[in-house]
Amino acid sequence: MKKTFIAAIVACTAIVSTPAFSGDIAPVPGAQQYFINLSDGDTVTSPVKVLFGISGMGVAPAGVEKEGTGHHHLLIDRPALGKGEDGMEEYDYGLVGSDNLIHYGGGQTETTLELPAGEHTLQLVFGDLNHVPFEPTVETSIITITVTE
Repeated sequence: MKKTFIAAIVACTAIVSTPAFSGDIAPVPGAQQYFINLSDGDTVTSPVKVLFGISGMGVAPAGVEKEGTGHHHLLIDRPALGKGEDGMEEYDYGLVGSDNLIHYGGGQTETTLELPAGEHTLQLVFGDLNHVPFEPTVETSIITITVTE
């Protein structure tokens, strides 16, 4: 009985820790993500309101499996998607949240950021129910904004 219980725990742990891979869910063809109120080169003051847009797909909270939907992720002052801080390929595994990669898994379509004066880069990436980018990806180009005091 004890061995069976331990084997069940190990099996469950293996299932939970197995990463989701990109390509599991394709986006709706032609889907596009965009910033509604910001453009590359804009000068703004802090706090900075950021409105997220998506055309061709819907927004649903993380964990909700509904075809044609996903949720937004905002990359701030960091390189485009690629290898994450842990060395894993971000396109292949779920996006890892940090101060520079914010999940909007509640289905949010806007945020307000407190950013210090200076130049900042922003990029939106649309992820599936497991925070994995779609394949092909639905993302914006990186934009640079300048925050003034």
